[in-house]
Amino acid sequence: MHTLGAKPRSYSGALVAMLIPGGGQQEMGVGAVLGGLVTAAIVYFLAWKNGIQGFRLIIVGIGVSAMLGAFNLWLIRQADLPAALAAAIWGAGTLNGLGQADVNLVAAVLLALMPLTIVLARPMRQLELGDDLAVSTGVSTGVTRLALLVLGVAMTATVTAVSGPIAFVALAAPQIARRLAHAPGVPLASSALVGGLMLLAADGAAQHAFASPLPVGVMTVSIGGLYFVWLLLREIRRS
Repeated sequence: MHTLGAKPRSYSGALVAMLIPGGGQQEMGVGAVLGGLVTAAIVYFLAWKNGIQGFRLIIVGIGVSAMLGAFNLWLIRQADLPAALAAAIWGAGTLNGLGQADVNLVAAVLLALMPLTIVLARPMRQLELGDDLAVSTGVSTGVTRLALLVLGVAMTATVTAVSGPIAFVALAAPQIARRLAHAPGVPLASSALVGGLMLLAADGAAQHAFASPLPVGVMTVSIGGLYFVWLLLREIRRS
């Protein structure tokens, strides 16, 4: 979902709600979900050409994500200074100031979506083998991709509304989990566990490794960027 731009989409919706007069946590949550779902529908529509192909969906998602990034910067520039500073700090991705109520909200939404995640796990793995093989086993590729897209946006928007967009965890965790588990595909449970541990480690470093605490998103971008540079160099050597 990170590659498809789910976080910038959710960030845009939450940012609009945050900067309007009287916008609070509840409005940010609604804005994040609506922004994510509406823009996901636009991405899906633009990527549709006799069906949906994964590569085309990714390219369109990256393009929309880039445009929304510029839109987010424009929104912050239009806000007054206190609101712009608050939006910039929140936009970096931070766990500072979150309490048990925030944890309960995220946990409730994710638990409610968990049955759908379990149901879609098997067809998702079949999609990884290619559309032709997935169709031959009875998987409706278009419906499955749409369901996975909506599910991913809903989960991402929920977390983004609370913590802001924390980058690179969703990209790095599945790759690390796949290597640790020696799995041919992406192991969902292991990816979730690795992602949680990465976030905890990054937040610990952000809070205690510097003279003043940093947003955890700064650490995840730094660590994730280094990891992907290493991964890219490794793939270049192998090829």
